[in-house]
Amino acid sequence: MNHSFSRQVGLLGEAGTEKLAASAVIIFGIGGVGSYAAEAVARAGVGSITLVDHDTVDVTNINRQLIALHSTIGKDKVLVAKKRIEDINPLCKVTVMKAFYDENSNIDLTQYDYIIDAIDSVGSKLYLAEQAVKANVNMISAMGTGNKLEPDKLKISDISKTSYCPLAKKMRTELRKRGINRLKVVYSTEEPRCRNVPPASVSFVPSVAGLMMAGEVIKALSKMD
Repeated sequence: MNHSFSRQVGLLGEAGTEKLAASAVIIFGIGGVGSYAAEAVARAGVGSITLVDHDTVDVTNINRQLIALHSTIGKDKVLVAKKRIEDINPLCKVTVMKAFYDENSNIDLTQYDYIIDAIDSVGSKLYLAEQAVKANVNMISAMGTGNKLEPDKLKISDISKTSYCPLAKKMRTELRKRGINRLKVVYSTEEPRCRNVPPASVSFVPSVAGLMMAGEVIKALSKMD
């Protein structure tokens, strides 16, 4: 066993840790939520990680995105995240796709054990949910974390049981039109503090959402949920 992950064996078991090493996870969106989700699954020893994001690091990302530093401004987010993951676990196979995910994307989701959706675009989120159902791959999707200040209001639930979150409401309505009634999500029960566009954000809400998503994935893949 890779000794880098030996401290989790007491919780996930040796077999669970080995299952993680044999698992493949794809993460869409490497921003405030997705960068923390990516790092957490890497630090749990997931053996194959694919990162999908079209964007570069901007100075305005520094307040909340794990990969955003003054030294990484202007660099591709997927490449910065890949470098971090490979430094965490040199045995991890990291694949990057610098792309905006939509109906023109050609990604075979059947090769993955779990999908993490941290995309901002509603259209892309809906299309990804449709493709996940077709591929029969489990997915967890991030709802809105902007304009929020209370990380303890974040919850994981099926989208049919969400409340307060405007994005979850819109997603729920549009998914039903597509015949999709179930989707695991992380969402907040906190009323938005403001209506800023783009949304206002802090360091400690998107990050917690990303870690919660990663936790669900890690427990599922190690058969601990």
